[in-house]
Amino acid sequence: MASNQSLFSRLSKMKILGASLFGAAVIFIGGIVFWGAFNTAMEATNTMEFCISCHEMKDNVYQEYVKTIHYTNRSGVRAGCPDCHVPKDWVHKVARKIQASNELYHKVLGSVSTPEKFDAKRLQMAKREWARMKGSDSRECRNCHAFDQMNPDKQKQRARKQHENAQEEGQTCIDCHKGIAHKPVHEALEDEQDAKGKE
Repeated sequence: MASNQSLFSRLSKMKILGASLFGAAVIFIGGIVFWGAFNTAMEATNTMEFCISCHEMKDNVYQEYVKTIHYTNRSGVRAGCPDCHVPKDWVHKVARKIQASNELYHKVLGSVSTPEKFDAKRLQMAKREWARMKGSDSRECRNCHAFDQMNPDKQKQRARKQHENAQEEGQTCIDCHKGIAHKPVHEALEDEQDAKGKE
């Protein structure tokens, strides 16, 4: 018993960067637990189920999405909400999750709680997402689609020409594919730009 106490006493007096060995072990284990909980929460909020758990998403954009090729197609590959809206790499993913806290704020305020309110803000929300995608060179699109992986011979002539032009002009996916998975509000954007051009 005395030898156990003296061993514990000696271990508790040992220092690692100014902390006792016991304190360092507690910090180390606590760090692992925190990191595991943080990563688990990040992954839990990165699922389709989480994205449509609020009625604003389930009743609006999800209903549009299930009618698109990203939901059902001949290849059987489905791109879910996180595939298009959340970066895969850790740094950009954390930044996107911080930005998403604004969406929680508007959830609490009820800013988009009805289809009418949602539609009133739809173009504004879409513009923000398009700008994010443009700024990242459509990073999330490129997880599945990339110019250098396309086989132009298997594309229709118009698509092949458009993709060739896009490459030459340094365009990115979102420049042409704005209405690909949701209500095509980009038409309202074009009307808005036309109205500005006439001023």
